Amino acid sequence: MKGLCFKNKNMCCFLLFLLSFSLYAQQDVEASRRDTILYGTETEIASLIQSLRTENADYLDDELIALVNDTRNQRILNGVFGFFGEREKSGLEERAIRAIIEREDEANETVLSAVDYLGRVKSSQAVPEIMELLDTEERRFLNTAFRALGRASSAGDSDLTDTAADFLIDFYENRNPGDDNRREVITAIGATGSKKGLPLLTEIAANADERVPLRVAALGAISMIGDESGLEAVLGCITTNDPNVRSAAVAALGPFSGEAVDKAILEAFRDSYYRTRFAAAQASRERKLASAVPFLKFRAERDEVPNVRDEAVRALGAIANDESNAVLEGLFTERKTSDRIRIIAAEMLMKNESGKNFSKLIIELDDAKTRNQTVLYNGLLKVIGETVIAGDKTDMENITRRFLLSGGIVEKLYGLDMAANNGLAMLSKEITPLAGDRNESLARRARRTAQTLGIDLPQ
Repeated sequence: MKGLCFKNKNMCCFLLFLLSFSLYAQQDVEASRRDTILYGTETEIASLIQSLRTENADYLDDELIALVNDTRNQRILNGVFGFFGEREKSGLEERAIRAIIEREDEANETVLSAVDYLGRVKSSQAVPEIMELLDTEERRFLNTAFRALGRASSAGDSDLTDTAADFLIDFYENRNPGDDNRREVITAIGATGSKKGLPLLTEIAANADERVPLRVAALGAISMIGDESGLEAVLGCITTNDPNVRSAAVAALGPFSGEAVDKAILEAFRDSYYRTRFAAAQASRERKLASAVPFLKFRAERDEVPNVRDEAVRALGAIANDESNAVLEGLFTERKTSDRIRIIAAEMLMKNESGKNFSKLIIELDDAKTRNQTVLYNGLLKVIGETVIAGDKTDMENITRRFLLSGGIVEKLYGLDMAANNGLAMLSKEITPLAGDRNESLARRARRTAQTLGIDLPQ
């Protein structure tokens, strides 16, 4: 007994040493990254940004904002604008607007990345500067600036959205955006959300002599605005001869309501052009159209195009009534169903009825591992890793403990996410040692999980 206590004490000391060493190493990494931002080359900073992107880390955002405000280095600016824009993270608006105003002193790529960033964060304060940039009619900026103007104006008040829409309509009708930019202007009009754009958009959509890409763009723009006054033009395009226009019209029905809309969506499931069936599934998903469940079941089981089958399953998940959930359960538990469909069906079930089906998910996960079905196992592992149980968490606690104690690196990482997402603070004994693991990604995730759950780690 004495020897056992001594051995346990030594093990605890060893774990504490590992944890302390890992914490020190992490602090050293963060300090090194801050030094890179302060003193590094453009190549080193680009590499750092890629690491932060991979880790989905934001703890250096303030330092990156300070860097951008104090540099004209093209590669650094492009990298940081892109990194912040992907996350729609504000903080760089002032510097981005300055890049537009002082564009003669900036590289073209810097101005373009700044404009794109302002659109992605929907910066209404940038709208006048973007319109002024478009007024110059400099071809190098037009495409990106049209797209950004639509997005940026959509977050403003109605006067701002109407002003932007009027500007874009005038540009389309009275100036020369060029054939390669007309589609961007149409999409931007829709992105503003202003009803002022509907007369032009419906005219383009309904014109059988207009180029197909422009008609398709106009239908998408009408859908973005979502006002009932645009519905007639959309319904009128559903029976057109061109399959691309037909599918775009069905896809545009999502925001609209009424018996005529429902009937058009259901009829679209019979279209021989696969994009139209895909659009019907999309519209059913957006509208949570219960009457579409039998059609979606048929498409999920038998459609010849994988993307249509996938979208049908996702639509069943969005509808989420008893009938659709029963279909999803059948697709998931039938082992003859393709791996891809089973994974998507499992994902939908965990969003709709996780408590009822979680034990089945564990059974199928273990069966996939036993049969060496790697694709299915990895897909179900991802689903289980993202699942949140609202009621009894016993099964979740048990599988999470198993992952943390005996799983591989990937299973341990998912286990930590499961613990954090489901509030499994009772697993502190399993989480604490992982905070000192020599795998830095695993150790970092464990520390973050411990912080989320209020677990005190040894100092």
